[in-house]
Amino acid sequence: MARARDIASIIRQQIEQFGATVAMVDVGTVVEVGDGIARIHGLSGARYNELIQFPNGIIGVALNLEEDSVGVVMLGDYSQIKEGDEVRCTGRIAEVPVGDALIGRVIDPLGRPLDGKGPLKYEKTRPVERVAPHVVLRQSVDTPVHTGIEAIDSMIPIGRGQRELIIGDRSTGKTAIALDTIISQRGGDLICIYVAIGQKASKVAQAVATLEQYRAMEHTIVVSATASDPAALQYLAPYAGCAIGEEFMDQGRDALIIYDDLSKHAWAYRQLSLLLRRPPGREAYPGDIFYLHSRLLERAAKMAPEYGGGSLTALPIIETQANDISAYIPTNVISITDGQIYLETDLFNAGIRPALNVGLSVSRVGGAAQTKAMKQVAGKLRLDLAQYRELAAFAQFGAAELDRITRAQLERGQRITEVLKQPQYVPMLLEKEVAILYAVINGYLDDVPVERVRAFEDAFHRFMEMSHPEICERIAQDKELSEETEEALKAAILEFKEKVPY
Repeated sequence: MARARDIASIIRQQIEQFGATVAMVDVGTVVEVGDGIARIHGLSGARYNELIQFPNGIIGVALNLEEDSVGVVMLGDYSQIKEGDEVRCTGRIAEVPVGDALIGRVIDPLGRPLDGKGPLKYEKTRPVERVAPHVVLRQSVDTPVHTGIEAIDSMIPIGRGQRELIIGDRSTGKTAIALDTIISQRGGDLICIYVAIGQKASKVAQAVATLEQYRAMEHTIVVSATASDPAALQYLAPYAGCAIGEEFMDQGRDALIIYDDLSKHAWAYRQLSLLLRRPPGREAYPGDIFYLHSRLLERAAKMAPEYGGGSLTALPIIETQANDISAYIPTNVISITDGQIYLETDLFNAGIRPALNVGLSVSRVGGAAQTKAMKQVAGKLRLDLAQYRELAAFAQFGAAELDRITRAQLERGQRITEVLKQPQYVPMLLEKEVAILYAVINGYLDDVPVERVRAFEDAFHRFMEMSHPEICERIAQDKELSEETEEALKAAILEFKEKVPY
């Protein structure tokens, strides 16, 4: 009898506590699928960029919200999807993990690890798309990003919060400049994000191996969507990388993001747009192709101190065809960015590396993002080099008829060009750049044969490290060339020329 009472009380308790929760899920049906695109009937509550759940755990992103259907791009193997399959909204906008846990890792645009180092232990995610910071929240760019490349630091300075385009034909050293800049931040406070879009997986692996070799992965995150990945992942990659960088910027820290490259990003978006049956425009790109890159690059900013004071610097890369910088995508990105570093095939083939075209390269931030020491030594360097290139073009027609001043200018220009040549993956400290540029601009190398300039520079740097480290330390600390430091530097250069064979 007691047992029956116990059972009855348990049943009564369960009846009282019974309350099945009802969850409403937006469900639709696949009406068409192919080429990585699915058209869904239903999903009336779907939002732009929302993640859509397909059978077999496959995820898609809603890109076309039409009156009677939703166009979804697939982020996985779509061969298992068929007409009539049931799909549902997830309620989640496309997002990516963010935070310090990502440093040193290689991930895809959805935050899935690709480096075999185990799962990511992250605490926070961010939507890949976000409206760029308002102009009132920003501050003018005034702090330099030291690239370690003499030619760039002296003539085309990059500041924290700037957007500087790296543009040129294939195989002119665009990625090399980006990787050198990352390696140069070793031991600094700048977190780097390298976004590889539409590249061969072997090239991405090579870049990661290079960064590991120079211990640069300690401050770097790599986001990779290779050529073998779906176009949707290539489209999301730069936005995912930007969201990761914005997290650091919002924490008041400084980040640098490299998009390698936005030409392939535009191709991926054109592919998606045509498959989604959006009307094509110039060069078959959709009408919103400018907005594709402007909403991405405008997210790079230097925030005012009262809003955290962080910064996100963007170095987008664009590949041109036959040096044509007036093509559609190059002109779009040039008009969005704060200057461009233009690399030329002819200079590269002539052995001038980095193959910087001084006439077409510009930084619209200019000296505001340059240390005082560099400004003091490199003030007229750009003009001297541009004049030399122009004179050299004329001089090849009749060198014998040149007057003494013109010949001296050509001789100086040749030596400046030699000094600005730099091997790959050997970024230079600011104090070393200032010392050698001071020597060449002030004529201390005029009596050195052109073919010995590289040997002179290497020997000079070693001499300064061994015999006069205090001069370099003073330049590094003060960030300017005081009269006292300048006199000490002059004396050191003369002592080197007297004592050291090169």
